Amino acid sequence: MRSKLFAAFALFAVVALVLAGCGPAETPTPTAPPDETEPVETEPPVETEPPAPPFKVGFVTDTGGIDDKSFNTTQWAGVQRAVAELGVEAQFIQSDEATQYEANLTEFASQGYDITIAAGFFLGGDLAKVAAQYPDLSFSIVDYAYPDPFGVPEGVVGHAECIPNVMGQVFKTDQAAFLAGYLAAGMTTTGKIGYFGGAKIPTVTIFGVGMQAGIEHYNTVHGTSVELVGWDSVTGDGLFTNDFVDLTKGREMTETLFDEGVDIFAGVGGLIGAPGMDVARDRGGYGIWVDVDGYFLLEDARDVLLTSIMKNMDNSVFDVIEAAMTGTFDGCGV
Repeated sequence: MRSKLFAAFALFAVVALVLAGCGPAETPTPTAPPDETEPVETEPPVETEPPAPPFKVGFVTDTGGIDDKSFNTTQWAGVQRAVAELGVEAQFIQSDEATQYEANLTEFASQGYDITIAAGFFLGGDLAKVAAQYPDLSFSIVDYAYPDPFGVPEGVVGHAECIPNVMGQVFKTDQAAFLAGYLAAGMTTTGKIGYFGGAKIPTVTIFGVGMQAGIEHYNTVHGTSVELVGWDSVTGDGLFTNDFVDLTKGREMTETLFDEGVDIFAGVGGLIGAPGMDVARDRGGYGIWVDVDGYFLLEDARDVLLTSIMKNMDNSVFDVIEAAMTGTFDGCGV
C-alpha cells in the first residue's frame, strides 16, 4: 500500500513540473525608443562687470568740531546729502588741534578717497601741501581759494598760483551780512549793534564789513545814527575771542557788548555765539546767528533770534561732490 501511495505521489510531482514548464513565457518590458531630437545649443554664460567701487568722500573739520551747529555742521550736512542722493560713501575726521590738519587730510588721501573736503580757512596751508603730493585725487576747501601768498609758504604750490586739483568754495557773505545789518539797525532801541568774532581772519571779518555797510545804508536812508560796536571797517579793528570752542569766552564777550549799550549782537564763530543768546534774553535784546539757519539749530533761542546770516555751504559742498563724480570738477576753480 505504501509503495502505491509513493508511486502516485511521484507521478503527481512529475505532472506538476511538466505543466509548469509548459506555462507562458514572461512578457519583456518595452523600452523607450532613443531620443532622436537634436541637442539644444546653450550660450556660454555672460561675463558681468564687477560692481564699480564706491565713490568715497572725506571731510576734515577745523577745531570747531562736527557739532558746532554752524560752520562744520552745515558742511557735513552737504556731505550727508550726497550720501543720500548720490550714493557716495563718506567719513569725517574731527580735528581737535590745528597741528592735526595735515595728518587728517593725508589720512583720506593715502586711502585713495576720491575727494577730500577741508573745512575752512585754517586748513589752507596744509591742504596745499597734501594736494601737491596726491595730484591724481580731488580736493576742495570751504571759505578759501588759491593762490594765497599769506597762508601758503613761499615755494609751495598755491602760494602764487592756483592748485589744479583743488576747487575753492568762496561766498559773498558780506551781501547777506549787509541785509542783517540793515534789519538790526531798524530794530535796535539803543542805537548800538554788537559784533565779535572767533578770530581775525577774512572769513570772519567779512561779516562785520557787511553788517557795518548795512547799518550805514540804513542811517543814510532814515537819517539815523546807529553804530556797530566791535568792528570798524576803516581801521580793521574789532573784538575777537581768538577761539572757536571756548563758550565761556563767547558769553563774556557778549556781556561786554551789552555793557557798552548794544541790544542786538552777532557772534561769528560757531558755538561760541550760543551762550550770548542767554545774555540777550537776560538783557532784553536779540541775537543774530551765522552760517546756517539758527532757528532750526537753536530751538531754545528762538525767542531772541532776530535773523541768521546764511551761506548755504551745504549746497556748495554737495555741488562740488557731484562735479567730482560727473567729471565736471573744476580744479583751480571757485
